[in-house]
Amino acid sequence: MTTLVLMWADAVRRYGDRPAVQHDDVTLSYAELDRYANTIAWHLHRRGLRPEDRVAVCLPRGVDVLAAILGVLKAGGAYVAVDPRYPDARRDLMVEASGAVTTLTEAELPDRAAAEDGPPAVEVGPAHAACVLFTSGSSGTPKAVVLEHRNVCGFARNSSLPPLRSTDRMGQISSLSFDAFHYELWCAVAHGAAIVVLPTIPEMLAADLRKELRRRRITAMLVPTMAVNHVVREDRDAFSSLRVLCTGGDVILPGTCRELLAGDFSGEFHNLYGPTEATTACTAYPVVDVPAQAESVPIGHPVAGARVYVLDEALRPVAADASGQLYVGGHGVGRGYLGNPGLTAERFLPDPFQPGGRMYATGDLARRRPDGALEFLGRADRQVKVRGYRVELGEVERVLGGHPQVREVAVLTAGDGQDRALVAVVTRHGPVHPDELRAYAAELMPQHMVPSAFLVVAEMPASDHGKRDWQALERLCEAERARRSAHAPPSTPGEVLLAGIWAELLAVEVVGADDDFFGLGGNSMMAFRAQQRIRRQTGVVLDFRDIFARPVLRELAAFLDQQAQPEVVA
Repeated sequence: MTTLVLMWADAVRRYGDRPAVQHDDVTLSYAELDRYANTIAWHLHRRGLRPEDRVAVCLPRGVDVLAAILGVLKAGGAYVAVDPRYPDARRDLMVEASGAVTTLTEAELPDRAAAEDGPPAVEVGPAHAACVLFTSGSSGTPKAVVLEHRNVCGFARNSSLPPLRSTDRMGQISSLSFDAFHYELWCAVAHGAAIVVLPTIPEMLAADLRKELRRRRITAMLVPTMAVNHVVREDRDAFSSLRVLCTGGDVILPGTCRELLAGDFSGEFHNLYGPTEATTACTAYPVVDVPAQAESVPIGHPVAGARVYVLDEALRPVAADASGQLYVGGHGVGRGYLGNPGLTAERFLPDPFQPGGRMYATGDLARRRPDGALEFLGRADRQVKVRGYRVELGEVERVLGGHPQVREVAVLTAGDGQDRALVAVVTRHGPVHPDELRAYAAELMPQHMVPSAFLVVAEMPASDHGKRDWQALERLCEAERARRSAHAPPSTPGEVLLAGIWAELLAVEVVGADDDFFGLGGNSMMAFRAQQRIRRQTGVVLDFRDIFARPVLRELAAFLDQQAQPEVVA
């Protein structure tokens, strides 16, 4: 057993002169980043930081945030990942809930030039807390997950993950609040690779993602699943320069994998699965071939040191090929939920198959395929009652997903009691009418399982972490109902032009003058595509941020008309 501090020290000894981090025009070697981290560690130590104290790190992605994390760990503390882009109320809640003794912001950082050669003498052990990450709670209150040094070290050095090299350049795109950041930071450090801080995927898409990755010589990345699904559909060779591509966070589409593998990509492609509570990845699946008839892509086999069980309600292994809840044991299982012993006891259980061990109840359903690989089936808590019938939303999604024109599907409920109804939100491969989907569902499911409404969108809403955003889906359904009840058609030429672009891009039949781009299912990636289509059809070059600033069609059309007016010279 080791610690992140010792693992980092070993990397500095072995790769001291090699680049550790590059952001824009700033590059620091392992030795230079180490000295900067020492400066921060001494700054915290002199302020009285003690082992197990928590420090909120609220810094944008870049050199400073990496040094801050290392500095907190060297001083014996645990860092609390707080994304500075979050709303003030969310940041305040995270800092308060974590019990952080101080917060590191840009204003709080010591001068990088005042470098220290060594860290303070603080004992840090494998069982010490390393970080606190927040995950969404079903009640709306985020849960603070405590991970220890041994959890993250076991992940960083896991032999089941595609091996990195000291010559690799890791593309860093994740917020430090997302557990994918562990891969970008600690897996790179464990192998002496360089961490290259990149713009977001949407920003690079606007500049041609394929060219950006080649220009920056990126060889390894962990990209959220929904982003991979989107990018590969637009350009299947966008990741072709990578030696290692990992994905995780949601369900990877079989069609995405087939497209990627049919193109110029020749590296290793791995589908990862794992909740934050089990440290980023507890299963992995190397994707080398996806048959044409495949309806899903496995999440694979347990990574080294992990134990993964498919159990029934009595915690007994289910029969082969039967579904059950997924439980995870082994070195990745974290300490529990900070300040919530009741929920910790409910979800972090004694491992009945490993004396003295613990396992985490993921709340996910899975089954083992004949080859032993695990197949993800959805959430275990997505059973609802509709008109007295019990309905598994995941089952409805799987049936609708079998339609040849359906790419992705999410099924939600609307209303309460006897008025509760099912609503299906789908993205499509080609033209498909809601009536066709309804008829298809009625042929394969009893009437109480057939959604009352079908909403076709261009893209599934995604969170900042690349996972399906269920709250956004609920808002989308509400907005669609309100929109259809109060529709104002476009009237000016600019509104008509924009309405046509939005209708095609967002896959909606009706676009009104008062519609909101994001209320119709748009996201940052779609905003970039809208920007490009506006430029092609009008010659006006908008900044994609103009769409964020004026998301209502009427307002954006007026702004577009202003930009199109020739400049009058007196």
